[in-house]
Amino acid sequence: MRACERLLKYVKIMSPSDENSTTVPSTPALMDIAKIICRDMLEMGIEDARVSEYGYVYGSIPATKGYEDRVALGFIAHMDTVSDFADHEVNPRIVENYDGGDIVLGDSGRVIETEKFPHLKNLVGKTIITSDGTTILGADDKAGVSIILTMAEEIMKEGTPHGKICIGFTPDEEIGRGPDYFDIPDFGADFAYTVDGGQENEVEYENFNAASAILEATGFSVHPGEAKNRMINAADALARFAAQLPIDETPATTEGREGFYHLVDFSGTVEKARAVYILRDHDADKLEQKKQVMRDTVERINALYGSEVITLTIKDSYNNMLEIIRRHFHLIENAYEAVKSCGLEPASFPVRGGTDGATISANGLPCPNLGTGGYAYHGPFEHCCVEGMDTSVRILKSLIRIYSETRPEDFR
Repeated sequence: MRACERLLKYVKIMSPSDENSTTVPSTPALMDIAKIICRDMLEMGIEDARVSEYGYVYGSIPATKGYEDRVALGFIAHMDTVSDFADHEVNPRIVENYDGGDIVLGDSGRVIETEKFPHLKNLVGKTIITSDGTTILGADDKAGVSIILTMAEEIMKEGTPHGKICIGFTPDEEIGRGPDYFDIPDFGADFAYTVDGGQENEVEYENFNAASAILEATGFSVHPGEAKNRMINAADALARFAAQLPIDETPATTEGREGFYHLVDFSGTVEKARAVYILRDHDADKLEQKKQVMRDTVERINALYGSEVITLTIKDSYNNMLEIIRRHFHLIENAYEAVKSCGLEPASFPVRGGTDGATISANGLPCPNLGTGGYAYHGPFEHCCVEGMDTSVRILKSLIRIYSETRPEDFR
């Protein structure tokens, strides 16, 4: 079965995560898709496939006889999707032999325009999978799940000699909780890769440091005609806060290694208001500076009102994996070799986001990220290239061949 066939199956299984949930996994749908994927793994011959109590899927392909002492290599993807544009079933569409023009997304009124997505010129003649424009596609990261399973099936059928191959699928990556209950010892790998990137030639090992910030404001509501020196408008207090942040440090005004403040949610009235920000920077010190800017701004706003109108809670989300991967740079060098073996030039750039691999690396399992052939994630313009997915499968198989020639002690 090709990776795209698996993708078409899995995207129809709704599995958004929910940042407001306190359960693990965050939605029942994630346990449902975990069980479906586990069943598929068992049917293809991965005998130890299992679902943990937290909705994580694990399985492995034993080393070929005589290769038991070689590197145990892991591959990880996440099963959840964002919740935006995920309120009803995905209806995938297939564009065969793409002609290079704009892609109309059904009757949704949305169009994947070549002017806004210039990479489309590189996909002419290929097959592209989209949604109907009313939902996300869900290739982030069901493309990664599909690529890993297709690789596993082909490796077992072809009988290619290899060390132990470890497979893991996580819930709740999109809400930053994917690694929280990932059991590294049970997973069993010496080194691993997440398969959660974009274009198939991508090799990513530098990502944002990340934190979230929640501001809650408490006001005092009286009739506006009698409000002088009495009313405290909670929503206005948070608006004042937002106005004092650097206007040139938002997602819309930054690129590359430039960090930002991003207001992702705002709601409120005179009496109660709440704002949620995410903070990002590749430089850890600069992220700390952004946190301090927020603290200082809250202090100034509260001083203006003469009381603690706004409270601020900052929580770290994940760290840049760069320093860890530098100590295991064979992961990058070998990924480059695998990409080149498929006739492509590898591409690495600072990721303006994060993956499970960032925290998994910090927790002791070095884990850079590889591409999937997907584009425009987290919205209705998301699309995936069938041939790109096929290439990603070949890249994983090439990595397995490379690491089958090495032992863990070779990297100590």
